[in-house]
Amino acid sequence: MKESDIFFRNHLAQTTMFPFALEIERAEGIYLFDKKGKRYFDMISGIGVSNLGHGNRHIAEAIKSQADQHLHVMVYGEYLQSAQQNAATMLASLLPSSLDCCYFVNSGTEANEAALKLAKRVTGRTRIISCRGAYHGSTHGSLSVSGNETKKSTFRPLLPDIYFIRFNEVEDIDWIDENTACVIMETIQGDAGVRIPDKAYLKAVRKRCDETGALLIFDEIQCGIGRSGTMFAFEQFDVVPDILTLGKALGGGLPVGCMISSTEKMKQFTHDPMLGHISTFAGHPVICAAVAANFEVLQNENIVKDVFEKGNKIARILGAHPAVKHIRHRGLFFAIDMENAEVVQQVVERNLENGLISFWFLSCPWSFRIAPPLIISDKEIEEATAIILSAFDSVG
Repeated sequence: MKESDIFFRNHLAQTTMFPFALEIERAEGIYLFDKKGKRYFDMISGIGVSNLGHGNRHIAEAIKSQADQHLHVMVYGEYLQSAQQNAATMLASLLPSSLDCCYFVNSGTEANEAALKLAKRVTGRTRIISCRGAYHGSTHGSLSVSGNETKKSTFRPLLPDIYFIRFNEVEDIDWIDENTACVIMETIQGDAGVRIPDKAYLKAVRKRCDETGALLIFDEIQCGIGRSGTMFAFEQFDVVPDILTLGKALGGGLPVGCMISSTEKMKQFTHDPMLGHISTFAGHPVICAAVAANFEVLQNENIVKDVFEKGNKIARILGAHPAVKHIRHRGLFFAIDMENAEVVQQVVERNLENGLISFWFLSCPWSFRIAPPLIISDKEIEEATAIILSAFDSVG
């Protein structure tokens, strides 16, 4: 067996032939430690999951407390469980009144699947508009509205009646018409390389959806939960979606997604047909306890208030290096453009050798990704950026 088949050798499915293959022993704060004790700066937060870093005590205690009470007791929607109610109440308190009803699911892609279904159910329409460069997940429906054809072609046929418009191009919004069930878009595109829309563009999309009766879905699975400098990225654009999807950082390190809409719209899943959407483990009480604890920390410790400042500091330090062609970022959500994909590969590999984890984008190969935990300190920013600058120096 080839050395690259390290996962298969241990009876685990493998996603690429070139995994990082770090053997992680423990994690604490913004650091990961391998079995030899080597420390790594986790500058990608497990791809946007660990916004509060690793090993947060308040979240861990909430998980343990709920585990002592009960684990799974029934498929979602049949019993009243305090952990679910607490998490939903917490989210509703942070969101506009039109986003007052939560459907907890198991992942971000599942939240998007549910959102597409809800839009079809509410409008009675089938046409879906998405954006070029979008990434919404890997299940069939989510893949159907994602933009990377290389990742899609092997798995066709996918959902029909999907149309793609250019992100941040007002001229394309006329594609949204009376046949459109919904427009789904990332408030800030992630996998496309952190593409930030103009406020006027999102307002125009909102207006067009209102005019045609289409629902607007914002996918904030990557850019939400403080990552972009506000609790939810849409707050920066003065536009409220009809449906919001969350995942990744929502559970403080545990797997969860959530589709959020109005109570009125969500009631459509209860009839014609009944059980319009159902999931056995949705709203798992241990996960929901972690969700509520996650937001308690974010609020009580005022974590999000410094995210813009920290992001700007990183951008200033790294952007001054001549190897950097361009930096796109909002808060602590970064794409750093290099000369080409080969240079990106060298930088990511050199960072890893020097004890820092950065990563690639699927759909923007000339950029590399950093998205550190929101709790990163000024001293840690200086240490981490010094490692990255050293990698830049090594590639010329």
